[in-house]
Amino acid sequence: MRKGSHTIEVSIIIPTYNRGWIIKEAIDSVMVQDYRDFELIVVDDGSTDNTPDILDSFRDEIRVLRQENQGVSAARNRGLAAASGRFIAFLDSDDLWLPQKLKRQVDFFNSNPDACICQTEELWIRNNMRVNPKKRHKKPRGMIFEPSLALCLVSPSAVMIRASLFEEVGGFDETLPACEDYDLWLRISCRYPVYLIDTPLIIKRGGHNDQLSASPGLDKFRIASLKKIVTSDLLSRTQYKAAVKTLKGKCKIYAAGCLKRGREDEALYYMSLSDRF
Repeated sequence: MRKGSHTIEVSIIIPTYNRGWIIKEAIDSVMVQDYRDFELIVVDDGSTDNTPDILDSFRDEIRVLRQENQGVSAARNRGLAAASGRFIAFLDSDDLWLPQKLKRQVDFFNSNPDACICQTEELWIRNNMRVNPKKRHKKPRGMIFEPSLALCLVSPSAVMIRASLFEEVGGFDETLPACEDYDLWLRISCRYPVYLIDTPLIIKRGGHNDQLSASPGLDKFRIASLKKIVTSDLLSRTQYKAAVKTLKGKCKIYAAGCLKRGREDEALYYMSLSDRF
């Protein structure tokens, strides 16, 4: 928890893989934060482009951890293991923070000592153009578990979390190549309220080819997360019923897609999984 004789307030973790074309902008958006009591940990997940050279150019301003390519969950978990702050903030390497992001969230926690996690609103940029999120993407606040079942309503780049919370809920599931954040938010939101700062304080950029969220078949990984949570004994009766309903619905839709593409064995698995609950 200490850097020299000083307790660090916020550990910022940026996972990156072959993002040499954009990573500097993400780091620069941290460096211009109004709030300065932080450490920045960048985990290079086996980049083969010019990412290492860009990270080296920051010298002692950032802490760089390097590993063989293991995926974003392993990269974030590596950063968590090295973090020393009281709070954890994540930033995806294609997103940006606005200058007041850290200060607003630290101020929020100082005013709300019982809060464990909060996120901010965000601006969306797709293919260099501003877009408005659809109604179903509107961020809720409070006990958001049930609205979060259908799709991910928490953005990694927008959250700040008490480091102690990870000791209770664990880190990111490294068996999931995508939807690893959806999985974590379910484990948190079934127990604790997720608070929201209404001001947009991050720029969420999309439309590029290497986005995990643009990968096909993401419901396969959401189904795996739902299966975990409904068999975890963490849920209230109401939460359990809602999660099972969502699980069954996603299984049927995914199985139908598998049948359409001639993947009969896979379709049978998801139909039988739906029937189990």
